[in-house]
Amino acid sequence: MEILRLVVFLAATVTTGMMAGIFFAYSNSIMPGLRRVDDDTFVRTFAALDRAILNPLFLVGGFLGAPVLTGLAIVLHVVDDARSPVPWMAAALVLYLVTFVITVAVNVPRNDALKAADPATAGVAAIRAAFDERRWARWNLARTVLTTAAFALLAYGLVRTGGLA
Repeated sequence: MEILRLVVFLAATVTTGMMAGIFFAYSNSIMPGLRRVDDDTFVRTFAALDRAILNPLFLVGGFLGAPVLTGLAIVLHVVDDARSPVPWMAAALVLYLVTFVITVAVNVPRNDALKAADPATAGVAAIRAAFDERRWARWNLARTVLTTAAFALLAYGLVRTGGLA
C-alpha cells in the first residue's frame, strides 16, 4: 500500500508540474511569439496549436490526470498522522480546480470560437480581435501561477513526508 501511495503522489506531482509547464510555455513563448505575427498567421497557428493539444495524452495524462491523481492521492493518504501530506494535497487540488474552471470558462470558449470562425466571411482581423488575445493571455498567466503553486504544494508535501506518509 505504501508503494501505491507514493506512486500516485508522485504521479499527481509530476502531472501537475507538466501542466504548469504547458501554461508557462504559452505565457512566456507561444503567446508572445504569436503577438508578433500578422492576423492570418495568428489565427491559423493558434487554431493548429489548439487542435494539436487536444489529444489523449494531454487530456488524460495531464489536464484531467492531474486533479484525478491528486484526489486519489488524498484518498490514499487520509490517515491520522502528524506528517500527513493531505493538507498540502488538498490545497493543491483546490488551486488546480480553480485553474480548471478558468480554462473551461475563459480559455476554451475563446479557443473554440476562433477555430469555428470562418475567415472567408468574418475576416482574420475580426476573428483575432474577437479572440481577445490579451484577455486570453492574462487568464493563462493566472493558470500558470495557480498550477505552479499547486505543483509547489505537492512537492512540499512529498518532501515534508519523506515521500512515504
